[in-house]
Formats: sequence, C-alpha cells, structure tokens
Amino acid sequence: MKRLLLVAASVMMLIALSAAADTKPSPVLSRVGDPSKKAQVHKSTRAPQAPPSCDPCLFYGGDLNPSDANADGFSDENTLLISGGSQTYGAITIPAGANATVTGILFNVLATAAFDPFTATYDIRQGISEGNGGTDVSTGSASVTVAATGRTAFGLYEYTVTSTFPTVTLMPGEYWFSLEPQCLNTLDGSCSVFRQFASNTTQETNAVNGSWQPDGQMYLNSSYFGATYANWCDSTFGLNSEQCDWLSFGVIGAN
Repeated sequence: MKRLLLVAASVMMLIALSAAADTKPSPVLSRVGDPSKKAQVHKSTRAPQAPPSCDPCLFYGGDLNPSDANADGFSDENTLLISGGSQTYGAITIPAGANATVTGILFNVLATAAFDPFTATYDIRQGISEGNGGTDVSTGSASVTVAATGRTAFGLYEYTVTSTFPTVTLMPGEYWFSLEPQCLNTLDGSCSVFRQFASNTTQETNAVNGSWQPDGQMYLNSSYFGATYANWCDSTFGLNSEQCDWLSFGVIGAN
C-alpha cells in the first residue's frame, strides 16, 4: 500500500511538473541545492558495491545520496511528453595504457515505474564541448533491464537501467556516454506525463575507478529543451557546481 501511495504521489507531482499552464516541463529536478556544502568523496575500507549489472565493471561513478542538499536529476528521456528525446551525457577519461573493451552502459534514473518499451538508445562520443557534439564512436538501440536501487528522491523511485551491445574498443582518452530510456506506449496515457531523470552523485559512494570521471563534464542534448550539447554547469540551468559535477552512471567492460 505504501508503494502504491508513493507511486500515486509521484505521478501527481510529475503531472504538476509537466502540465503547468503555459510552461514547459523542467529539464532538471531541482535548482535549490546548497553551494556552500562541498561534496566530500566517500571513503570506505570495504570493496565498492556497484550495481549488480555493472559486471564486469570498468567504471561506476557512484551512488545518488538522497539526503544531500545537492542531490539532483537531469532530463534523460524519450517519452510522449518530451518529444524528440533528451539525452544527458557523462564522461570518463580512460588513462594511458588502459585500452578498454566496452560491452554496455548503465544509468541510475529517477522515475515513476514505467519503462515502456524496455529499450533505450545508447551513444558513445569523443570531443564534446559547448554546442558541439564532437565525433560519434558508437550508437544504437538495444533492450534494457531495469532494477530498483532501493533509493528514493523528490518522491521518485530510482532504477538502474542497463543496456548491453556488441563490443566497442576504446583507446585511452576522454569519452562521453549516454543511455536514453523510453516511454512511448500510447495505450494508457502514462507516457504523456511520465518523466525520467539521470541521477547525480555527490560523494561517489561505491565508485569504481571514480577518478576517471572529470569534474563538470555532463552535457544535455535536447531539441525539446533547446539545448545543443549544453554543459549542465552552464549558468542558464541555474545549478551550482556540486549539483552538476558528477553523474551516477557506469560502463560495463574490461581493460
């Protein structure tokens, strides 16, 4: 019963976000963060516990911390509401001598429980900068698995969305990754209000090779929101540097 009530509350909140008179839905869950609270990287003596689907886990940025004032979510969705789609990209730098074979991507996503169909578009790019998509390395559509993380924020459940695909070999250097889930079923109307937001991480808890993720290198590409590879730290989004620093995502593979 509690779960049903929370889902109902989440749907009502998303309807309010999405259908306010004469306003577009927001591309971000919160602009309220507290810039005075500097994130401290989580240190632990135990082995990191990345999402089970990150196996083998080449990289994982770390968990969302719902109790942090700078916890946030960024539009990452292809739904009936957000026409044309909206992709959030996270970056990693593969160090010298660590050529990588990549077989999948996972994103932690704050959403109501509706991924329909269970497919997503994945994309790997190099050379992204403000207004510039750089060079495409590999892109495609693939089926996804969805698993609850057990965390909630902003009244929404968080899910790990994972897609695997044919092996891509990456040389040392900086790469950007996106995984855009979908809600395109026209039958029950939920995809007309449903939202999906990629989670951030502020303490890199449970990170695997967390130092590979450069600071402040998350980007939004969305014709719906009028953003062409726009850095989430750009002042137009109204976020502080702790909110837009690191993305909660992972790369499946080995080196």
